[in-house]
Amino acid sequence: MSPEAAKVAVQVDGHTLTLSNLDKVLYPETGFTKGEVIDYYTRIASVLLPHLHDRPLTFKRYPDGVDAPFFFAKNTPQGTPSWVHKVRLPSPGSSKKRETIDYPVANDLATLVWAANLAALELHVPMWRVPDKPQPPDLLVFDLDPGPPATIVQCCEVAQLVRSVLAEDGLTGYPKTSGSKGLQLYVPLDATSPWEDVHAYARQVAQRLEKENPKLVVWNMKKELRTGKVLVDWSQNNAAKTTVAVYSLRARAAPTVSTPVTWDEVEHCRKPDDLRFTSDVVLQRVDELGDLFEPCLHGGQCLP
Repeated sequence: MSPEAAKVAVQVDGHTLTLSNLDKVLYPETGFTKGEVIDYYTRIASVLLPHLHDRPLTFKRYPDGVDAPFFFAKNTPQGTPSWVHKVRLPSPGSSKKRETIDYPVANDLATLVWAANLAALELHVPMWRVPDKPQPPDLLVFDLDPGPPATIVQCCEVAQLVRSVLAEDGLTGYPKTSGSKGLQLYVPLDATSPWEDVHAYARQVAQRLEKENPKLVVWNMKKELRTGKVLVDWSQNNAAKTTVAVYSLRARAAPTVSTPVTWDEVEHCRKPDDLRFTSDVVLQRVDELGDLFEPCLHGGQCLP
């Protein structure tokens, strides 16, 4: 097929996009193609976009599929359409010696389709929004990462411990799978506390949980300490860090998704496959359950 024949022009919200290589397989084990990636992001957009709104995006791009080399992309590439919303932010310590980075911001469907066409399989965002400079975080996250042979089953046990500690402080958290091996717990905030305070609170919770549950929980990042335990990763609350966005695809063998789950599902998880969701299943769940992560859009909680 000629390069021209492999391209398709489409209209999305009044913008013309040229989509390419739609038949290219990006998930070899399942045969999931680039066209199916774009289709998934188009169909999930109604619930995904509110969670991306005004958050600078970091892409994890897999131009030749999940089994081939990938790269992180923060700066908008050459050829980015002029209508893609961008925000210029300082970049201290940039490996490429940049003083600033022009991040894309996906506030509309056209930008989401544009990103998917770049084979940006994974979308990563910070815990804060812009519109022109970083605001105080409106989310707190605990990233629960299992050290083998622990799995997401043990992450679910730890999530319930985190939930109890949060409840003592009058806070409610909402769980989602990472789409990979672990589980994440998000706490919507009123965006008044600086990131340093959110970061410190999350660390205190993680340290407390290890002290009370030393056989199950670890708060220190050192790999050698994590075997058979669950790392309660509090460090993701650093303003410079990002976490995979809810409803983002993951670059695993199959097109799994970072999926909101109910506390009932967390409590009844008995094997890893209980909380493993692929793109088709997630679309069905949204049709049936709506956006389980919708409360994370409204804040309304403050740190103790």
